[in-house]
Amino acid sequence: MDIRPALESDLPELLALESQSFHSDRISRRSFRRWLRHHDRVFLLAVDQGQALGYALVTLRRGTRLARLYSLAVAPQSRGRGVAGALLKAVEQGARDAGALYLRLEVASDNQPAINLYRKLGYQQFGCYEDYYEDHGSALRMEKCIRPYAPGGDSRTLPWLAQTTAFTCGPAALMMAMAGLPGGYRPSPEDEIQLWREATTVFMTSGHGGCHPLGLALAAHRRGFASEAWINIEGPLFLEGVRDENKKRVMRIAHRQFVEQCAAARIPVRHADIDQGQLTERFQAGANILILISTYRLDNMKAPHWVVLSGFDESCLYVHDPDLGDTHPRQAADAQRSALDCQHLPIARDSFNAMSRFGSSRLRAVVIVEAGPGTAPTPAPAT
Repeated sequence: MDIRPALESDLPELLALESQSFHSDRISRRSFRRWLRHHDRVFLLAVDQGQALGYALVTLRRGTRLARLYSLAVAPQSRGRGVAGALLKAVEQGARDAGALYLRLEVASDNQPAINLYRKLGYQQFGCYEDYYEDHGSALRMEKCIRPYAPGGDSRTLPWLAQTTAFTCGPAALMMAMAGLPGGYRPSPEDEIQLWREATTVFMTSGHGGCHPLGLALAAHRRGFASEAWINIEGPLFLEGVRDENKKRVMRIAHRQFVEQCAAARIPVRHADIDQGQLTERFQAGANILILISTYRLDNMKAPHWVVLSGFDESCLYVHDPDLGDTHPRQAADAQRSALDCQHLPIARDSFNAMSRFGSSRLRAVVIVEAGPGTAPTPAPAT
């Protein structure tokens, strides 16, 4: 048995393997062709004397240290020969060589042979998707650290939520942060839109306005939480992405109102950089933290985007990303993500420094949310 990279000329064999292995949720010819040409993946084929035995496809999340086993298939007549295990070990090495720290996967909850294989190779279950497949079957969520790092500081319960529009990453991130603190806050679609209405900058580039850090801090304060904002520049934000002078005028007014309202509410606003040490210290002390990033390293879009810190270790910071990709019309179906791809994303610390600055102004913005008066924060254990 030889394991080699899959080639475009292997497309007929890949389609045959797919047809023999799966009754539903099959990868289409178009999707196979796309993945064969894609850069952010590890795609391997097992062959024996010219006959295709099986394939494994792993996708890599740009800008992060996370990989995902997208599909693994072995021809029925080749099962029992160790093909699946050999392919899995090979794609793990490929993902490791690409810099990934973790490999995640979904497997049908009734596919006991596959579950046994994954457990034998060191994968651990950390969740379950109900009604995941076309036949309404559920899927177990499994993960393996493929590099010898032990994540820490993320043992608190921090829920993950998806944004429901292309412009509500800020509200979704804030709902995660508030729901992960004492106080009994319950997220809802209605509050997602209400939070956006309270925190929006009104305009941003050519689309709907995004959320201002001071607006998010105010929204948390109104819901009974203690909040604090760190912004490394003074003055109105995001103006560089807007050409229309009247829009800029409105954004300056909105910024001035946010500043005045924060002062009236006695919300601390610090015009300084906050470093990774300070972020992790506040996280360990019980705060949940929203961080503004540029999506350039994730999708080449250079858009401002809010995420939530979910943990850290010596090599990475981990974040919950509310963006599944399906709210963006230009996002190809094959590039859309599962919830598994968006939780506890491992981002290397050196990459994080660059990712957490936006635009030519090098804007860095953080909103820290803590339990309000009368509630006791629950600190994460020291690492």
